[in-house]
Amino acid sequence: MAGSDPLVAAARRAREHAVADFSHFKVGAALETGTGEIITGCNIENASYGLTICAERVAIFKALSEGKRAFTRIVVVADTPSPTPPCGACRQIIWEFCGDIKVILANLTEVTATLQMKDLLPLPFDKSLLGL
Repeated sequence: MAGSDPLVAAARRAREHAVADFSHFKVGAALETGTGEIITGCNIENASYGLTICAERVAIFKALSEGKRAFTRIVVVADTPSPTPPCGACRQIIWEFCGDIKVILANLTEVTATLQMKDLLPLPFDKSLLGL
């Protein structure tokens, strides 16, 4: 899967566009829509660290801003030997806008883990708790 999945390849390419001048920790993400389209994102850091945005959120917000609403998989790529899962904020955003999708974690040479979103965020906060 690592060498042949276009979603993994897209996330690796997106990682190259990361703006990681402070941490030097480049991350790429690729989100697959319900129609098979691939939307990518990379992390973008800021001198005011709180304004930094992760690759996963860039991809999701980009997809949403283009009218996409159904998603099947997301890939997160970092140059680490072990899986690099989404941060807490990204887990919430993925759940909110993508639901229980497949989350594929990869590095520059292989897929390191494949999980369902419910396993990364077992007790999510979502609109069902608001009575909607």
